[in-house]
Amino acid sequence: MIEESGSRWAAAGRKATAVGRIAFRHQLAYKTDFAMRGFFLLFILFVFIQLWSAAYGGDYELVISGFTLKQIVWYLVFTEALTMAAPPLCSRIEEEVKNGDVAIRLIRPQSYVGYHFSVFASEALTRFAVHLLVGSAIAWPFVGPPAFGLGWLGLLALSVGALTVTFLLLMLVGLCAFWVEETSGLYFVLQKLQFTIGGMLLPIDLMPEWLQRICAWLPFQAALYYPAKMAVHFDAALLGRQLAIQIGWIVLLALAVSRMYRRGVTKLHVNGG
Repeated sequence: MIEESGSRWAAAGRKATAVGRIAFRHQLAYKTDFAMRGFFLLFILFVFIQLWSAAYGGDYELVISGFTLKQIVWYLVFTEALTMAAPPLCSRIEEEVKNGDVAIRLIRPQSYVGYHFSVFASEALTRFAVHLLVGSAIAWPFVGPPAFGLGWLGLLALSVGALTVTFLLLMLVGLCAFWVEETSGLYFVLQKLQFTIGGMLLPIDLMPEWLQRICAWLPFQAALYYPAKMAVHFDAALLGRQLAIQIGWIVLLALAVSRMYRRGVTKLHVNGG
């Protein structure tokens, strides 16, 4: 029994790895897409750097809510890299439902959610690495190198969980296509929640106290704020707590995705070929 279970897990791992390799090669084939996203990231970060430099009056020693200008700029580099790392999962699921490709996905020897996670993980990790390099290219000349010591360990440790939380949130929205087909409105709402109370545009520390308490009960900060804040303000004790919170949200969201998927498949009506 144990050997059979081990064999199944090994087979699932091989399938996921194979799908991930294909997704990685697919990403490398579209260099123009990488260039366009990189240019957009440079533009956005340049605007943010100018805004925060004005807010700090160009004073690199000034501390606002625990952040210096250098820390704020690098915080934004990390949150932008994580945000732009996520591939368009919702629109992919929506298109699969609309054109009937979902029927092919469902009969393949890998779970539907597992397949999309393999593709998402491969693409997201590649994009994250590229966007970190692009963001560094503009942040470094303006505010100096990211000398955060163990903060890099915190960033890497929490980024894996952050991208997993992001995948599960996107999967919940994408699976709504099994009922409504059009999910762009729901994705728009999710994206704006990540931008605001997720801490992408502004560290949660700078928000009103009442809003910080609300954010503490939502999963969005685990997807963006935790890794970026840990990178610029490393705290070993807090790292363990944040990892535990991420794991808790991953378990809860995975259960929600599993339940939603099982119900969605029973109601799915394939339109098209």
